[in-house]
Amino acid sequence: MRKFLSAGLLAAAMATAAQGEECSKVVVSADSDYAPLHWYDGKRLTGASIEIASRALTALGIPFEVRYVGPFHRVLKDAQSGEVAMIASLKNTPERQQYLAFTSVPLFSNPIAVFVARDRGFSYSGWKDLVGKRGAITMGNQFGEGFDEFLRDNLKVEQAQKAYMNFSKLDAGSIDYLITGYYSGVIYLNQTRQADRFMPLKPYVTESDNFIALSKANACVKYLPRINAQLETMKKRGELQAILERYTSALKIEAPIKGKNADAGGPKVK
Repeated sequence: MRKFLSAGLLAAAMATAAQGEECSKVVVSADSDYAPLHWYDGKRLTGASIEIASRALTALGIPFEVRYVGPFHRVLKDAQSGEVAMIASLKNTPERQQYLAFTSVPLFSNPIAVFVARDRGFSYSGWKDLVGKRGAITMGNQFGEGFDEFLRDNLKVEQAQKAYMNFSKLDAGSIDYLITGYYSGVIYLNQTRQADRFMPLKPYVTESDNFIALSKANACVKYLPRINAQLETMKKRGELQAILERYTSALKIEAPIKGKNADAGGPKVK
């Protein structure tokens, strides 16, 4: 409890300090390994979340820079310090709320899946079936809907900087499953031609939304109301979903239908 209060007081102090500073430009970053939402292509950060954030800031006339800073845990660290002003996008969790101010408009649903080796699968109907097995996640990932707490209290998981590292562990048999974004996991398997060796299980671990967030330690947090209003306008015009669908189509993956996460079977790859 003392640690939680200290973190909360620190976040409040950082937010107060940020209010007295100027916002010369919004530094935007994101997870560099999470296609089609956001990824680093070797030259720049790109993806649906990056395009949505860029369009919103451009429409509002707010100066910005999209900056690659490294693995996702580094992005979160830089947002805590205020060096990164905006993360586009991520799940809204209590821990992150201590240093991030989230938009009220969700960008799109971000389903999270359990991936296993096809020749070493196991019966899975929900979280409880992961207990006692060896799992892995990507460092910095959180999943929402109560699963982070369940994972902490009940599961044995390793962490790696990149999802491909966990797929290598899964291939070697050193773990029984890995948890990552449905989109990013299927895209990785499709692009590396490994869909015949690994598969996502149903139901999804979670299927909650992703949001843009602003650092409470950065003066650019003052733009949150304007960004909310712009995202609402984009949502009403159908832009948010259209942008996501364009990226999923380009990366040859069919987006799952929201609410159909209990269906059995693997991904539908075009």
